[in-house]
Amino acid sequence: MLKELKISTSAQTELVEITRQIETLVKESGISEGLVQLFVPHTTAAVTINENADPDVAYDMINGLNQLVPLKNQYRHLEGNSAAHIKSSLIGAGEQIIFRGGKLLLGTWQGIYFCEFDGPRSRKLMVKLIDG
Repeated sequence: MLKELKISTSAQTELVEITRQIETLVKESGISEGLVQLFVPHTTAAVTINENADPDVAYDMINGLNQLVPLKNQYRHLEGNSAAHIKSSLIGAGEQIIFRGGKLLLGTWQGIYFCEFDGPRSRKLMVKLIDG
């Protein structure tokens, strides 16, 4: 089953927690055990799994990425969003999560984040649920 999740971002660089939306898709699918494949079809966004108990972790991730890849540098790409492309490649466009009993098998402190690096924008995330 393939679903498309629409995500609206409100900042240039932002981590949007989407764990609950993915959990809802899994529950509504009726599939009891399988794999969730997440894919971001954008070159300036990404998806990652990280701690969701403390919101300062998302803040620190953004801050760290901005230090590693500054917005302004000697980039040659004319659109002016080279930093977003680099951050997207560093984090990655996909994740896989196993589920059982209709529940994601994430760790105690883990959550799923859509990573915006060139916002604000309207984005989409492709979600493939695989039975098995």
